[in-house]
Amino acid sequence: MYNRNVYQDATKDKIAKITDFCEDYKDFLSKGKTERMCVTEIVALAKKAGFVPAESKKTLAAGDKVYFVNKRKNVVLYRIGTRPLTDGLRILGAHLDSPRMDLKQNPLYEKEEFALWDTHYYGGIKKYQYVTVPLAAHGVICLKDGKTVEVHVGEDPADPVLGITDLLIHLSGEMMQKKADKVIEGEKLDVIVGSMPLDGEEKDEVKANILRLLNEKYGIGAEDFVSAEIEIVPAGPARDFGLDRSMVASYGQDDRVCAYTSLRALLDGEAPEYASCALFVDKEEIGSVGATGAQSLFFENTLLELLAKTGADDVLSQRRALERSYMLSSDVNAAIDPIYASASDKGNCAKFNHGIVFEKYTGARGKSGASDANPEYIAKIRRVMDEAGVCFQTGELGAVDQGGGGTIAYISARYNMEVIDAGVPVLNMHSPMEITAKADVYETYLAYKAFFKGTL
Repeated sequence: MYNRNVYQDATKDKIAKITDFCEDYKDFLSKGKTERMCVTEIVALAKKAGFVPAESKKTLAAGDKVYFVNKRKNVVLYRIGTRPLTDGLRILGAHLDSPRMDLKQNPLYEKEEFALWDTHYYGGIKKYQYVTVPLAAHGVICLKDGKTVEVHVGEDPADPVLGITDLLIHLSGEMMQKKADKVIEGEKLDVIVGSMPLDGEEKDEVKANILRLLNEKYGIGAEDFVSAEIEIVPAGPARDFGLDRSMVASYGQDDRVCAYTSLRALLDGEAPEYASCALFVDKEEIGSVGATGAQSLFFENTLLELLAKTGADDVLSQRRALERSYMLSSDVNAAIDPIYASASDKGNCAKFNHGIVFEKYTGARGKSGASDANPEYIAKIRRVMDEAGVCFQTGELGAVDQGGGGTIAYISARYNMEVIDAGVPVLNMHSPMEITAKADVYETYLAYKAFFKGTL
């Protein structure tokens, strides 16, 4: 059902399903503040649905459900179908990382009798949005003896929160004359972590007190931050948004909304004809680079492992399996904003409550960096959605020359498989509080289920 409001003919039963689904989704968002935390949740839900580590299986048969985890920051789940893998797979690919601040390797310092953490922002953000909001710290500190210490501060109601200060309006005359990208500069996104001095110290007393607290709670010293990965993110749980509770407000919905709906589509689906795959990657916000990004060989390697367990472990079989596959690059799109409508092309933009968004191309300006899906594939997708009664729409990431963005679609398209971006429209993208419509979240889940089941 193209470009229709989900609520136009929604029954009370469907509205109840939308609400119930999004309660579970909000719980996932609240628990999954980082990639590592998301992987933990995904694996827990997968195990509950009968998935097992792939290495526990010597051979694979139709109906088997297995998963691979890579460095605790990306994961891929497979449901083996009745057809051989060389006939192709049905793949959903989402990313787990979101814009944030990361601690530098030597983060802790004292200035004006405050202890602060020095940060480097990750991904595209409006830096001024991250000041004066409650922040939490999540991550790991890896010690030389091989032990890994988990750090979580700011989510439990009993926890303190952290934050970045801003200059009071009374002293901001000069500051307010700056351009928006210079009002708060990257080197000023430093997090205040304390102000109490340690008794008996003569230098950097506040810093010394923070080190004492960290040592007491985590058994770490200043040098251990060299091998740490601590992310600074907005504190607090996902919440209903709007007086009608029709929306979700939370940090990290780009792209954890597509990750959760992809996961649930795989877990809740029926035994497939073609192998079903849900791939969750890291580093999309900074170019999909690194060992856990979509450009890593991890995904290819897992497919080779599967092929080996079904008796076809040669590279040619892998290439055939990839080339014959169909993929939805599960990523969000920009919804038209009623206050900033001029940034969008009203005839070619996504709207709240109109369902999943199919985006033929991403990129910036002259489609730079886009994979540009083939119309033959889009026609097949339209048929599958209509047969399943799914509400869907098309969209672009803003008006031409306004900007643009990318996804992992172009990376998967290198395998010569058919790929199109498909996900949930979002307001406030890359901000501390992103907003989605519950109807779109649920409809995206239904669309992903239909994709796994439909004939392409």
